[in-house]
Amino acid sequence: MRLVFMGTPAFAATCLEAVLATEHELAGVYTKPDTPKNRGMKRIPSEVKVLAQAHGIPVFQPESFREDEAVETLRALAPDLIIAVAYGKILPQRVLDIPPLGCINIHGSILPALRGSAPVQWAVLQDLPETGVTAMYLNAGMDEGDIIDVRTTPIGENETAGELMERLAPIGAALLKDTLAAIAAGTAARRPQDPAQASYAPMLTKELSPVDWSRPARAILAQIRGLNPWPAATARLGGTEFKLWEARPYETETRAAPGKLLALTKRGLAVACGDGGILITRLQAPGGKAMPAADYFRGHPIQMNNE
Repeated sequence: MRLVFMGTPAFAATCLEAVLATEHELAGVYTKPDTPKNRGMKRIPSEVKVLAQAHGIPVFQPESFREDEAVETLRALAPDLIIAVAYGKILPQRVLDIPPLGCINIHGSILPALRGSAPVQWAVLQDLPETGVTAMYLNAGMDEGDIIDVRTTPIGENETAGELMERLAPIGAALLKDTLAAIAAGTAARRPQDPAQASYAPMLTKELSPVDWSRPARAILAQIRGLNPWPAATARLGGTEFKLWEARPYETETRAAPGKLLALTKRGLAVACGDGGILITRLQAPGGKAMPAADYFRGHPIQMNNE
């Protein structure tokens, strides 16, 4: 088959590696325009672009497919099938209609659960016991197309969204490779989604960051894991606003008000919450680096009778 691949982050690059390992012809790769980053606002290419260029694959970076020129450029590549993996752009119907075998997507959830742009993060934020990767046909709706195949995996008790994303990437790559083989052989399944079972995973924002200490400990731990690496959970402790990178349950019976500092141990800082406490084990002060909480407070003493 003659393919076009569309994707942007590291998760997509892992899937692109799987495509490159097949015998299918890759006519071109689409990725988002280079993004200005860091203090110098230097434009940084996506992981997918770097990989494609290393293999001599033509790279295209249109701002969108609203312009006829962008659509006609894609049509001229004459793909039999388009693959989209975390591309970050909506494909209009006139793009979906180009390849005779359709467009497929590798999505980081067990569809129809967690449709949307941040399924891996919301699986952790919602403290789900498992998640997975779904291969599906694209249609005009948001992650509403027919399902081809699904691979599932349990979510680790302390696994962060970033760690889960890294672990799902090779699962998605293997699923994509098998899906391409099934489509080429004409044996790919096609199962409609049940909209009654749908849930959504909207884009993350910094408004999700502040910790509400009145919530249960397990919910706060899921928040810290789900917002790692971005945008990070935040909390004001001893008058300083910290990013919270890692925490563990703190087994205690306390009547202390939520947010009260309970203890500073060799493992970290214990804080009261809605049904007990949590132990913050890794955090980051403004302008500093992420470090073990016990090490930070050894050099920056904190008053334990406030908050």
